[in-house]
Amino acid sequence: MPIIIADEQIPTDLVRFKLPSAVHARLQFLLDQQDRGQPLSVAERGEAEGLVDLAELLTLLRLRAERGAG
Repeated sequence: MPIIIADEQIPTDLVRFKLPSAVHARLQFLLDQQDRGQPLSVAERGEAEGLVDLAELLTLLRLRAERGAG
């Protein structure tokens, strides 16, 4: 399901939003494991997909905040 962000004011402090380092490291581990040809379990695949979705949402919010601040 696509994420739709309304054209509402987005606080400019969202520019600082990013994945916490431990969460980013976990996502990177899962993606590296997959890249090495090691299959992810169903739970790991769901975890990776959720983390990618979260990272994309944070990036979208950050870009919109930057655009609004500029």
